[in-house]
Amino acid sequence: MKRTLLIVALTVGYNLYAQQKLTVCEPIKLKCEHLSNPLGIDIQNPRLTWMLKDDRQGAMQTAYQLFVGTDSIAVDNNKGEVWDTGKQSNGDIIVSYSGKELNPLTKYFWKVKIWDKDGKPTTSKIVAFETGMMGRYNWKGTWISDHHDIHHKEAPYFRKAFEVKKTIKSARAYIAAAGLYELSLNGRKVGENWLDPMYTRFDKRTLYVVHDVTQQLQSGENAIGVILGNGWYNHQSLAVWDFHNAPWRNRPAFCMDLRIVYTDGTEETIVSEQDWKTSSGPITYNSIYTGEHYDARLEQEGWNTANFDDSKWQGVKYRSAPADLIISQQTVPIRLITPFTPKSTQKIDDKTYVFDMGQNMAGVTHVKAKGAAGTVLKIKHGERLHTDGRIDMANIDVYYRGDKENDPFQTDIFTLSGKKEDEFIPKFNYKGFRYVEVTSSQPISLQDLKITSYFMHSDVESVGEVKTSSKLVNDLWKVTNNAYLSNLMGYPTDCPQREKNGWTGDGHLAIETALYNFDAITVYEKWLADHRDEQQPNGVLPDIIPTGGWGYGTANGLDWTSTIAIIPWQIYMFYGDSRLLKDCYENIKRYVNYVDRTSPSGLTSFGRGDWVPVKSTSNLELTSSIYFYVDATILASAAKLFGQQEDYAKYDALSKKIKKAINDKFLNRSTGIYASGTQTELSMTLHWDLVPEDMKDKVAANLNKKVIETNFHLDVGVLGAKALLNALNNNGYGETAYQVAVQDSYPSWGWWVVNGATTLLENWDLKAERDISDNHMMFGEIGGWFFKSIGGILPDADQPGFKHILLKPSFPSTLDQSEVTHKSPYGSITSKWTKNKRTINYEVAVPPNSTATFYPPANIKEQTNIQLSAGKHKLVLTLL
Repeated sequence: MKRTLLIVALTVGYNLYAQQKLTVCEPIKLKCEHLSNPLGIDIQNPRLTWMLKDDRQGAMQTAYQLFVGTDSIAVDNNKGEVWDTGKQSNGDIIVSYSGKELNPLTKYFWKVKIWDKDGKPTTSKIVAFETGMMGRYNWKGTWISDHHDIHHKEAPYFRKAFEVKKTIKSARAYIAAAGLYELSLNGRKVGENWLDPMYTRFDKRTLYVVHDVTQQLQSGENAIGVILGNGWYNHQSLAVWDFHNAPWRNRPAFCMDLRIVYTDGTEETIVSEQDWKTSSGPITYNSIYTGEHYDARLEQEGWNTANFDDSKWQGVKYRSAPADLIISQQTVPIRLITPFTPKSTQKIDDKTYVFDMGQNMAGVTHVKAKGAAGTVLKIKHGERLHTDGRIDMANIDVYYRGDKENDPFQTDIFTLSGKKEDEFIPKFNYKGFRYVEVTSSQPISLQDLKITSYFMHSDVESVGEVKTSSKLVNDLWKVTNNAYLSNLMGYPTDCPQREKNGWTGDGHLAIETALYNFDAITVYEKWLADHRDEQQPNGVLPDIIPTGGWGYGTANGLDWTSTIAIIPWQIYMFYGDSRLLKDCYENIKRYVNYVDRTSPSGLTSFGRGDWVPVKSTSNLELTSSIYFYVDATILASAAKLFGQQEDYAKYDALSKKIKKAINDKFLNRSTGIYASGTQTELSMTLHWDLVPEDMKDKVAANLNKKVIETNFHLDVGVLGAKALLNALNNNGYGETAYQVAVQDSYPSWGWWVVNGATTLLENWDLKAERDISDNHMMFGEIGGWFFKSIGGILPDADQPGFKHILLKPSFPSTLDQSEVTHKSPYGSITSKWTKNKRTINYEVAVPPNSTATFYPPANIKEQTNIQLSAGKHKLVLTLL
């Protein structure tokens, strides 16, 4: 009782101080479709979200009211002519629009009024969203291209001049492309996006992007410029995945509407039509997979300005739309995020330099160079060096089947004009690399060669941080995030160099790490739409998504393509947003039904297995059947959530049948061993909750013993790497789990870091002969695990989105201090602790409108769960 009183006194005292600092509850971070002030909303029921700014103890929202309208002044005066929800007495912070029908190409203003814990109202600032085309028949432009076929190498350039005679109120460019585009107005690139539009199954769904170009137009003469790149649409480089045989493949094309609204209320739309002109230019070749070739001698200065003479340019060609569904790209864009200048430079000879950028990354290199006309620079990118200091491509070019002389892998070719300091940065390609090797056809001085590399990726907001007294833990968190971001290009990839493929297994194995660290919901909603596009009528999914047709073979299966169930469920857990789960519900059913038809016993071998294990091989039927159980369990939970009672009964029974079949065949009840008892087999059954309650202690003890036998080292592949630390930590062996996590000798995550890795690797063995990319995400569970273990920050399935937080931190004996933060939909959650001999000083921040329950680990003397309201709390705990 004395201990409980001490905790309460500290909590109340701490929050009384905080309450004096802020006494107003303010709604902030208003978003539509999880984006700030988005353009191009294409659906009738967009989600509106917000969070509260309120540092007071017990801060919460007791009611809300939404106002939506087309008149910002009316909305400011609490009049929502399009939608007024009235006062809703609940704490919801995510609401789907259900007012009057939204019109296309319209700007809507909205705000939220909330009532705080004391019943006092406060109103947010006004924000906006704009609808998009909302259907293909609202486009006025037509699809155009040049007159070349899929084999033509030069990128097509397009232009149109037009005149603005009135004062502009607003202007929006709506551009859809089959392939990639760069848009410019009056000689300047529009926006900061790269590699737009995102890669999709182009013949089913092609994306368009909306740009606010009000400030780039001018009174009088104007000009639009468009350059098209091949991207994944016209894949000219050959590789084992047959993208050159994609059914959608064609010469890139685009459709554009430039809609101008004038201050007098009139409108004008400049469209893609036959009056445009086209020409080739300095981009003589481009491949998303290999590189870009640029000849500065072919530059046409001012080509995208109004006074350019285009009399030698050709007319354009009409093209059919690549797909029936042309929809808005509602996800965060890819951007150049972090610049890197060389950490060191090695001169090989008068023609060759190798630059170490100090960081393995996905990105591009900007080159400035002076030299004689016709001088050719080959700019090669790689992850490793030969002993002579030059780039070694052997670990990443193994699946390339193209012309390595004329289309060298991960290499840009830059030909100088001789007239000036030339500049080049690829527009339609990216690479995975740490080192850049520049080889010139003529001797070149280092002072005439300047390079900057840019780490590029989907521009997701960082929402997680791990800071501890262990340098290795901090480094592991950082390198995991570097690997994750390197593999986020509008969809999650396996690696940014050798493949750039959306491997499904890598995607779901890393999903918790992704969501603890980054606000990536829009990326996953886009990618799961790709899943729905790619699913066969019988329910089967390929294991790379999107795909040109590769990946539907017998080797793919549940352990990979369970993305269709696992990712929507985890999005629901982290955001409290069931939209994606609902959108994928029928697809999950088709997938589970397919496996059920082909595996009526409840056991299946449909899968790839525990990929890249250290040494022990695990039973494929066991690991695949576990994911069958996971999918059926998620499907049953989703059915219950959506009120589908018949489905719930059916799939709940199926999950129980699978569980029984697994335990009947693989569990030796006398020994507590599954199958042959590998780390993977024991940890997966524990982690995914297959073990009967009366056997958990025995199976967990066997797993702990197995890990001790390896001296706290890993003996797993990707499936075991996902499960092992969680299975130990959640079953009474948190100390063992932590020792494995911070191991720094082979095989371990730490072994990579102490050997200089700045991203996660593909193979535990640094000297492996295959599967040796140096920037992979499939072993990425480690970065998210720190949030779940030493931070102990977990979502509650009964109140998802961290409406209620489960706090289950561990306090490893060899770690003295930890501070873990996750910015949830409700605000920042902080779990911070410091050891002082046998005392733990534990500080918690619970965001407004949320609550938490603290569950003390077994090594804490006080074994009482503590309920925590919103606010800051200090707990004093005693170690046993």
